Amino acid sequence: MPVHLGSMGESIKTVIRENANTMQEGNVYVLNDPYHGGTHLPDITVITPVYLEGSKTPDFYVGSRGHHADIGGVTPGSMPPFSTRIEEEGVQINNVLLVERGVLLETEMVALLQSGQYPSRNPSQNMADLKAQIAANEKGVQELRKMVAQFGLPVVKAYMGHVQDNAEESVRRVITHLKDGSFTLSLDNGAQIQVAIRVNAKERTAEIDFTGTSVQQTNNFNAPTAVCMAAVLYVFRSLVDDDIPLNAGCLKPLKVIIPEGSMLNPLPPASVVAGNVETSSCITNALYGALGVMASSQPTMNNLTFGNAQYQYYETISGGSGAGDGFDGTSVVQTHMTNSRLTDPEVLEFRFPVRLQSYAIREGSGGEGRWHGGNGGIRRIEFLEPMTASILSNARVHPAFGMAGGSAGAIGINRVVRQDGTQQDVPHISQVEMQAGDVFEIHTPGGGGYGKL
Repeated sequence: MPVHLGSMGESIKTVIRENANTMQEGNVYVLNDPYHGGTHLPDITVITPVYLEGSKTPDFYVGSRGHHADIGGVTPGSMPPFSTRIEEEGVQINNVLLVERGVLLETEMVALLQSGQYPSRNPSQNMADLKAQIAANEKGVQELRKMVAQFGLPVVKAYMGHVQDNAEESVRRVITHLKDGSFTLSLDNGAQIQVAIRVNAKERTAEIDFTGTSVQQTNNFNAPTAVCMAAVLYVFRSLVDDDIPLNAGCLKPLKVIIPEGSMLNPLPPASVVAGNVETSSCITNALYGALGVMASSQPTMNNLTFGNAQYQYYETISGGSGAGDGFDGTSVVQTHMTNSRLTDPEVLEFRFPVRLQSYAIREGSGGEGRWHGGNGGIRRIEFLEPMTASILSNARVHPAFGMAGGSAGAIGINRVVRQDGTQQDVPHISQVEMQAGDVFEIHTPGGGGYGKL
């Protein structure tokens, strides 16, 4: 998940800074606060410091981040479409000790999950997921220790430096082939993301300037700076035609300007739940537009949540990717900042009172051009008992743009088909009460085409 991987460094920096004098071997920390290293509240990060034998301070840190099905908030699934402040989106966790010297602080963590105006609906599920994250980290700790035992600490640290140095050099080589450019991408809610890229070929550096982007929003499409940096990291990593791991070395040749108080650098208590998913998708496409390298993929993740007091579920839904010089877009694929898989239909229907009626390619939704944009998809979910469904999406008004003479992709459609056959089109953000027999349809956007026919 590029939006997770590219922003986790900020979480680790927070844990290091806030626990400099109290950190001990066997401690594990947890956070989700977007204003202290997190992205949005459902994304919970667990960080474990790694102490090698004889060390008094951590030699390494390992971390894992997962999107939890529910962390509280005003709607089940913790993706409320109409939140205006962070408290409405769930329980905030700011640098909390989860394990102390090897002892899980479960009672304290459950109390935190049950606190606040809008507590978690299923703390036991949260704890099961947190235990899995602790275990994932422990596996990382074990592998690091094996590596050090085999190669020695100086060699391992040196190669960690080499990985970043190689990424830096790879991006510097790419920069020499780029040109200055700018782009403005409009969101369905009336906001815009504006970016200018200024290249210094002599120094092999680039400046990415988001000046002109809309101010902090009263809606939840604000994105913390960690999310914006993750998008920049992803885009410039994708320009490197080499097999290198995603890492912060890619950012060293780049100067990124994000005006404070803009929707990409909001001030608390601004709501941010759509920033991590929707705004991040728009940032990447705006960057590709400024670079002139490919048409827009669907600038949305089509976030569908549904649930009640007993059930909570969340998924993102694939659409069309953008075409470029020499390649068509791909149909019904997760693009750019997300890389999630859908729950298998059998598992979905076993665990939740819903039925997946169909999931099909949305033929003809990709933009035309010498190279065609990918098609979106059509997903229909029937509800078998009353639940609240919420949709957070974009590209229902402004489509995925084409490039170099290619056409835009088709816009997305959100629709509810009631049991009696009546249809209700719903906006890009919406909350709907579903009854037994009702069907929620999501027609995801197509990608833009590239080049004149």
